Amino acid sequence: MHLEQRDVVRIFPPTTCSTMDEHLHVNTPLLESVAMSKRVGTAVYLKMENSQPSGSFKIRGIGHLCQQLASTSKGIVCSSGGNAGMAAAYAARKMCVPATIVIPSSTPHLVVQRLRDQGATVKIVGKIWDDANAEALRLAQTEGLTYVSPFDHPLIWQGHSSVITEAASSLGPGVKPGAVLLSVGGGGLLCGVVQGLKNVGWADVPIIAVETAGADCLNASVKAGRRVTLDDITSEAKCLGAKTVCQQAFEYSRSKEVTVISEVVTDRQALHALETFLDEERVLVEMACGAALAAVYSGLVHRLQAEGRVAAHPGPLLVIVCGGSGIDLEQLFLLKRKLEKE
Repeated sequence: MHLEQRDVVRIFPPTTCSTMDEHLHVNTPLLESVAMSKRVGTAVYLKMENSQPSGSFKIRGIGHLCQQLASTSKGIVCSSGGNAGMAAAYAARKMCVPATIVIPSSTPHLVVQRLRDQGATVKIVGKIWDDANAEALRLAQTEGLTYVSPFDHPLIWQGHSSVITEAASSLGPGVKPGAVLLSVGGGGLLCGVVQGLKNVGWADVPIIAVETAGADCLNASVKAGRRVTLDDITSEAKCLGAKTVCQQAFEYSRSKEVTVISEVVTDRQALHALETFLDEERVLVEMACGAALAAVYSGLVHRLQAEGRVAAHPGPLLVIVCGGSGIDLEQLFLLKRKLEKE
């Protein structure tokens, strides 16, 4: 059956609600990329979080948090640039709990529609995530809803840690990554990956934490030696758009227990990575994910190897392909046209 553009597809609540014993996330594939391996001179494995039911890794932590805190709630409220909201909306639908998702005006329309298709109530407030978050906190107080942070909660980090547990199982005994590459927004994935590395005995594996310029709250904090708040979010990678990184992520960046290498790429590098990944791996991901991929495509990994910050001939590189719900071909063309004008 072919649907016309005006048709509305509605996803109805499941006939039975999920239980605490059921994971809301899936065990995602770990795929070797021959093309990326050729670029860096060592095997590159991709943890394909884009194949999660909500479109990104966010369902791991947010699903876990919702199951722990919101099973008897009158409803949840989550602030989001897109992916956290999709995860919260999906989790709420599976749990048969109402969801209100507060998003900034910078969120693509396609995400708004996907949130509504999940049955969520969508409120558009402010220009950036921080504005939306203030409204979500207000609604939690005034409406008695359970507040679901997009990234700053121990239960979220615990849920995200499963991405490393799965990767370790897939790689098998005796195989340890030379480094883990990931994108950083508010820092939830970084915190989860650190916990996961500790859980599987990989605490000595360095993490290359990549942000885009204009959404680089972790890197700015690392350089300042204290947690700082950006004046504004100017990057087109809107899902990385937290003006302040969470406290735990900043502490990990300074910890001697783990090695966090904070790096920044440009929006153009992230977009180029997104396009190259689509060409080579036949997978479309959003700009936020492109930040981590750009570490390979822009030569960042080679530079870190030359500087001795990452071993020149390490074990395989593990790239967290965080995915993203805020991208389609139309959005990709819009981004391309916008960045070409700058």
